[in-house]
Amino acid sequence: MSVDSALLLAFLVTLGAGLATGIGSTIAFLSKTTNKSFFALSMGFSAGVMIYLSFAEILPKATGYIASESNDIQASALAAGSLIAGMVLMAIIDAFVPSGANPHENTDVELMTTGEIRQVPEQKRLMQIGVFIALAIAIHNFPEGLATFLLVLDDPQVGIALAIAVAMHNIPEGIAVSVPVYYATKSKIKAFRLSFLSGLAEPAGAVIGYLLLAQFLSDFVLGIIFAMVAGVMVFLAIDTLLPTARNSSRGHLTVYGVMAGMSVMALSLVLLRL
Repeated sequence: MSVDSALLLAFLVTLGAGLATGIGSTIAFLSKTTNKSFFALSMGFSAGVMIYLSFAEILPKATGYIASESNDIQASALAAGSLIAGMVLMAIIDAFVPSGANPHENTDVELMTTGEIRQVPEQKRLMQIGVFIALAIAIHNFPEGLATFLLVLDDPQVGIALAIAVAMHNIPEGIAVSVPVYYATKSKIKAFRLSFLSGLAEPAGAVIGYLLLAQFLSDFVLGIIFAMVAGVMVFLAIDTLLPTARNSSRGHLTVYGVMAGMSVMALSLVLLRL
């Protein structure tokens, strides 16, 4: 694959993952309530994919890249430190986003149903909520976009698998944006547009981040970035996906989803290498 083709593929995959917010917006308009069991399984599945990829694929890959310019002990230490740095980065981003609009703070799936929103009569307040949530999602999607882009560029199989998990993570975020905006404006077009635009932060992060980092990319730098990517994905899974899934359904559906996500990911990676 030529460099141009690889860049185009990485961009298109990242774009698709980001625009999954539009899918969530569409679901919000077509469904009166959320299927909690399916939601819990889906979020658990996405978390399982992210966690498995982070520790079984991305972190070892990062350690290997760093080891090209250092010894094994230093590489392992730097990779571990970078993974933690990725988690800290997401925690810092969360700290600067108002909790009421932060999609990582809202783990109650009931807030994503049209019935719950109807209880809030203030249209101006609803519009503010929708806009703040959209901004919060855009802020979070920026580093996600760069992470997905670089992984697809380096290893399309791993990158596309991660992009699918990110897309599943973006669907409920699209719902969270579109529902309050729709009830504030009574316009499905405006609600869908804002949800759609919040997802564009994903490819924007890919393009801007790559242009800024391209001249500095070496195996060592890529290793640091990939280890941080693993940290970002682990944070998303633990901070957002698992609590949201757990709160949306009783029983062990979340665990079953995680197990399924890890199993499917492990099997697919093995089969792709045969």
